[in-house]
Amino acid sequence: MTGTRPLALVTGASSGIGLEFAVHCAAHGYDLVVNSEDGARLEAAGARLRAEGAQVRTVLADLRDPQAVIRLHTEAMRDGRPLEIAALNAGVGRGGRFLDIDLERDFEIIDLNVRSTVQLAKLVLRDMVARNSGRMLITSSIASTMPGTYQATYNASKSFLQSFAEALSEELADTDVVVTSLMPGPTDTDFFRRADMLDTRVGAGKKDDPAKVAEQAFAALRSGDRRLVGGSLKTRFSEAANKVLPDQIKAKVHSKMAEPGSGS
Repeated sequence: MTGTRPLALVTGASSGIGLEFAVHCAAHGYDLVVNSEDGARLEAAGARLRAEGAQVRTVLADLRDPQAVIRLHTEAMRDGRPLEIAALNAGVGRGGRFLDIDLERDFEIIDLNVRSTVQLAKLVLRDMVARNSGRMLITSSIASTMPGTYQATYNASKSFLQSFAEALSEELADTDVVVTSLMPGPTDTDFFRRADMLDTRVGAGKKDDPAKVAEQAFAALRSGDRRLVGGSLKTRFSEAANKVLPDQIKAKVHSKMAEPGSGS
């Protein structure tokens, strides 16, 4: 893949916010390197992006594996074009009582949401800072603002990402490199099915449109914003309320949303 258009990398790009963000990149003149662990969906996503006029390289890789992260970065840099945008969006969750969830599932969340994001950010940002140009989007969540009763490891992983993104943004404040954290609320993606949460109140409830969240995220990144609470007015209200509510209250509220069976 060669060309003169700017290049963007998007992880978790086979569906949901990641795919819609990649569509915005393609529509605004970017070629793309897109990643997912779901081969069939990734190829369908690649076809949709090519229909927008972009050159697209699809990289099938499970980013829970550190070697897969290195391979993705190598593929992204293969033709010598610098990454102008990197959207670190891949993530996974698991609902349920902490003691009822297999430890390996918790490690999957930590390895994908936290470790792979740190590893890929280190690889990408070193190059961006060296040339003093580039924009990185890190997908956190409104979940980062509250203790995650029945989603303990997931919410903690998103709290890490939120803190991580804001710290990077401050460290790079004297450069032309932008780091933006995206904090979506419940969004109509495959997340709740994969997290085994379709029977919860939040899983069964109304959700934001991933295309709208992605549009907001693309605009915020281009504007150089440090953080964005994406989605609906309800999500922004929740984030504002969580700034003042005690953690114990937020933990109880989250319990009502995420307790298994609460959707019925």
